[in-house]
Amino acid sequence: MKYLLTVYGNQEKWASFGKEAWKEVVAKQDAYNQKYRSTGELLAAYGLGLETSAKVIRNPNGQPMVSDGPYLEAKEYLASFYLLEVDSEQRAQEIAADMPWAEHDAVEMRLIEHEAPTGW
Repeated sequence: MKYLLTVYGNQEKWASFGKEAWKEVVAKQDAYNQKYRSTGELLAAYGLGLETSAKVIRNPNGQPMVSDGPYLEAKEYLASFYLLEVDSEQRAQEIAADMPWAEHDAVEMRLIEHEAPTGW
């Protein structure tokens, strides 16, 4: 079973950590990533760029349009995502609860119900 874990955040909250605390949080997250990579349960982990780097692409009537994002006007935005492959929903919940970011923000967990073949 594959699950997607997502973490949302905002610059105001992260700036409140301070430089040294930020280093500590990142080190904890790196250790978490290594722990679950070594078990084979963490397939991928990606931190995204600031919301100011987001672009929204639409293609109405075959005319591509690019505008600044993120798509939703919100204080919080998608900050990072993690792809798990585990034996059960309970195991995915355990891994999500162990994530250091869960001390500061909610970690959303969603089952991946369909995986399109890539031909790779």
